[in-house]
Amino acid sequence: MNVKTTSIINFIRRFWRTIVLIIFVSLATLLLSAAISIWLSSFHNLHLPSVGTIRVIGVEASGGDLTDAQDGSQILDWGTVHPGTIANRSLYIRSKSNEPITLQLMLSNLTFQNSEGADVTRFLPLENPLYLTWNYTGAQLRPGEQICVVLTLKVSEDLEFINYVINNDVKEFFFVITIKPQEPLY
Repeated sequence: MNVKTTSIINFIRRFWRTIVLIIFVSLATLLLSAAISIWLSSFHNLHLPSVGTIRVIGVEASGGDLTDAQDGSQILDWGTVHPGTIANRSLYIRSKSNEPITLQLMLSNLTFQNSEGADVTRFLPLENPLYLTWNYTGAQLRPGEQICVVLTLKVSEDLEFINYVINNDVKEFFFVITIKPQEPLY
């Protein structure tokens, strides 16, 4: 036997209890973390399908992620969102005004429904559980000008909101997004 092999064997003989303890603790840690992950995923895998109806005044919306519903309205399907996650959707906005305009974005008619289709919005613990922003910088649009905007939706990760979703069996939500020119300030 060579010297290297002999020294490895001697090391194992001398510290076999320590090596076994390290292996045991490592395996126990892996098994415990896997069990906790599986347990938490069954409780905290909250997801909410959502649709935002686009309402435009003084501008046209088209393209991007925008689709036409059967009733003629335009919608953005946000897909399934999880508390604390961000979803982005894009669309094009064209000015129909005869003069330069500055756009504003509003979210309204937020409705949460449970698994039976009942509206449970009145129990909402937060005033704004959704955060809707966009990449529009506030630059004026000239008549007929078209720009691409990206809307970003973030669902609150507040513990009160998560408990609301669980306790009220919330399965989906809807809201209206309004894009229109700002009223002139006189």
